[in-house]
Amino acid sequence: MKFLDVLNQIDSVVWGVPTMVLILITGLILTIRCRGIQFTKLGRAFKQIFKKNDAQGELSGFSALCTALSATIGTGNIVGVATAILGGGPGALFWMWIAAILGTATKYAECMLAIKYREVKPDGHILGGPFYTIEKGMKEKTGFSWKWLAILFAIFGALAGLLGIGTMTQINGITDAVNGVFDPNSANIAFTLGERSYTWATVISGAIVTIFAALVIIGGLKRISKVAEKVVPTMAIVYVFLGVSVLIMNATKIPAAFALIFKSAFGASAVTAGIAGYVVKMILDSMRKGIARGIFSNEAGLGSAPIAAAPVQTEEPVEQGLVNMTGTVIDTLIICTMTGLAIVLAFFGDILAPGGLVYEMKDGALTLVSNWNAGLEGSQLTAAAFSRVLGGDHKSVQFLLMLCLAFFAFTTILGWDYYSEKCLEYISNGKMKFVMAYRILYILAVAIGPYFAVEEVFQIADITNGLMAIPNCISLIVLSGVVAKETKKYFEKYPTLG
Repeated sequence: MKFLDVLNQIDSVVWGVPTMVLILITGLILTIRCRGIQFTKLGRAFKQIFKKNDAQGELSGFSALCTALSATIGTGNIVGVATAILGGGPGALFWMWIAAILGTATKYAECMLAIKYREVKPDGHILGGPFYTIEKGMKEKTGFSWKWLAILFAIFGALAGLLGIGTMTQINGITDAVNGVFDPNSANIAFTLGERSYTWATVISGAIVTIFAALVIIGGLKRISKVAEKVVPTMAIVYVFLGVSVLIMNATKIPAAFALIFKSAFGASAVTAGIAGYVVKMILDSMRKGIARGIFSNEAGLGSAPIAAAPVQTEEPVEQGLVNMTGTVIDTLIICTMTGLAIVLAFFGDILAPGGLVYEMKDGALTLVSNWNAGLEGSQLTAAAFSRVLGGDHKSVQFLLMLCLAFFAFTTILGWDYYSEKCLEYISNGKMKFVMAYRILYILAVAIGPYFAVEEVFQIADITNGLMAIPNCISLIVLSGVVAKETKKYFEKYPTLG
């Protein structure tokens, strides 16, 4: 059995129906108990981003949001959306949206609780995140010790950074994009391992990113946050500009694209010619890919963003919860949507006609229409989509997308090193020798990341993400009453933004 086949089997268990239901139910419960805070207080949340605060802490609210966004806006927005559509069809976008809408309340709650239960260490630095929320909050609520679950979360968090979302997926996305621009035909081979060959573009870009990542990582949180403050807003603006251009140039096709996404999400496009029996499987595949890639992209429910929120300068946990929940809106509902619509508009143009099908029967199985992606995958699929839609000089568009992906993914590498280090600090009771050893392993993982296949690194990331999300979501459901109480008390005290 191939390594990818093994990963697929593990992924199907970790991201089975129970995990998807747990994540969606968590968001639904928090949405209800917080009275739709993602709808009623979203405007206030965006205003709260720039509020100055001189309270105790290590970062401003804006810096913490940028640090969190640096870890979320990355390959998930450019490569992750493409792989979601490849595996689950256009309908995967719908489930990404659902997960994001409910996940906005989840992100609010987990970040708010991280500040409520954070700890100030003897040397003055602050540590917080789901591990303390689980250990302190759940013990306070239930009267039993849940430290074992907190340690489990921290272990999964360190593994997610080292093996999945923090290293290999990001560097893999960067080198793939660089190779697509500078050596699209893979003519300049540096070396071959087994059946795979690697170009000089891959080798050189991988080495450069590894060196720069090592230089920043050694500098710690403040250097990471400073890089994130400058890079994330700039690259997000460039990418949004490209995305808006795509939508404006194809405004008349957008309603049909949305209709196709909705039909695909519920299997309507497959109910014909005797293949209706596969609809349930198709919907589950679409849900699994959409929710998993949505979590990969915005990290709502994963438990990562609360680690960045914990050291914020604030005495009001609700305030930073509001700030951080805007990250899910920016990440998935804006940036991922632009990517997804560009791919649908570029590659499903013929299918947008009335009666067009998205799925067909092939070798006894239900699959996406044959070769719709022309053999492209990952960042190259997204780049090709933008190029097709925008027209003009395709190389210029691909180069801009490569820059966006490179900077997004680079800051994600930095952000996830911080998350992972904090998980390790919790496990080791602050023994920095373990943290320093982890940094070396982390940088090594970045270095070898380009030499794994895209499907493999994303499957590993999906698995570790799911393992993180399970204990975190359990704690959020248990503490949903605490979230509701704190939220109500804050808005009664501060009915308007002061």
